[in-house]
Amino acid sequence: MARLFFEGMTKMDYETALSFIHGRYKFKKHPSLDIIKDLLNRLGNPQKDINAIHVAGTNGKGSTVAYLRNIFQADHKTVGTFTSPFLIKFNERISVDGNPISDEDLIELVEKIKPIAEEMDETIVGGGPTEFEIITAMMFLYFAKHPVDVVIVEVGIGGILDSTNVFEPTVSVITTIGMDHMKLLGDTIPEIASQKAGIIKQNRPVVIGKVDDDAMEVFKNKAAEVDAPLYAYGSEFNTSKPVMNNNWQQSFDYEDDDNLVRNIKTSLLGFYQPHNAACAIKAYVLHQQDKGKEVNSSAIVSGIEKTTWPGRFERVNDQPLVVLDGAHNIDAINEIKKLLTKDFASNEIYIIIGILADKDYMDMLNILGSIKNVHLELTKFEAYGSRQSVDVDEISGQIKAKNPVSVIDDWKQAIAQTAGEMSEDDMILITGSLYFISDVRKLFKLE
Repeated sequence: MARLFFEGMTKMDYETALSFIHGRYKFKKHPSLDIIKDLLNRLGNPQKDINAIHVAGTNGKGSTVAYLRNIFQADHKTVGTFTSPFLIKFNERISVDGNPISDEDLIELVEKIKPIAEEMDETIVGGGPTEFEIITAMMFLYFAKHPVDVVIVEVGIGGILDSTNVFEPTVSVITTIGMDHMKLLGDTIPEIASQKAGIIKQNRPVVIGKVDDDAMEVFKNKAAEVDAPLYAYGSEFNTSKPVMNNNWQQSFDYEDDDNLVRNIKTSLLGFYQPHNAACAIKAYVLHQQDKGKEVNSSAIVSGIEKTTWPGRFERVNDQPLVVLDGAHNIDAINEIKKLLTKDFASNEIYIIIGILADKDYMDMLNILGSIKNVHLELTKFEAYGSRQSVDVDEISGQIKAKNPVSVIDDWKQAIAQTAGEMSEDDMILITGSLYFISDVRKLFKLE
């Protein structure tokens, strides 16, 4: 009967297709790649038909993917991307040149995969593919059917057992290593690095961002084991100290053994953004070398300058100044602290923050609360699936902060109230979770 559905007399609608995807096993993770490999095999192994770069890392994956996409586009290439999570619409996860696939394409992909997944449910002990395995298979199938010049594939969680880790990339990229998703990846930096190192492939170059010595040792050992050339930030490639410009930009130079690119500008703020951009540039350089193509310095400069990435210190309003940032772990919050301390020390900053209950929320809040010009406003939001935002009423009195901490359960009310009380030189920063700022972005779009 499942096969009859695919051959089908009635076409599935968009909401039914989404319901099928989200109705899979949301937070289950298989202990091997056997299920995703089985699914892809039944689909004709579309992952073998794409030309792709693989990007992993605790933080910085999204920005690095965005930089890479824009560099390739500036070099007149068509670029596919696979990212998570989406901020406005699910289709964003599979995009071409920054444009999400159509509802019709998504429906067609689900109609192809659904009967196969249901057949696997019936024959495999423990059930067939999870939600993320389904989405990953959709991505590979889409780009096999609709070829582009290059696909940039972002890892979901970890690396070695991530569903995306089933293809041979032209280049692998690991941006950063930090303490996040410890229940799945391990409790120490070397353990987490070992998971990320799983995307390093035999004889394929790997680009490593700014990581500590313990993580770098793991990556060097893995690269040596599989004869993968390793290019590390601060060693094989580097950037100059970024200079903050008045027009919401920072500029820097990039250098490796063969290339020197000066006065690169990015509107993505933060000390870490030149590092992310450098990883993207080096991956682009290595990809071009692999394909026997020239490195286009003008495309690098133009692509980086054109790059925007929703929810990464994103200015969404000028009067009052409202900024969104999806920082959701300790490392990302520390980077926010550096940025606020250096470039916004003269502003009063009202941070409206919502955090998932499974994060290190007390450490994150104490870091932000330690900044002398920061006023913390704790709020709640509707989380994804079975996850919950932290009970802010319970923890507000435990935060070590320079200024009084307030609690406003309704985040929309928190924004409106703060905007009405702040001066024109102050800033509202909304942060703590990508899921939270996804909801906030919808509000600003409607307004």
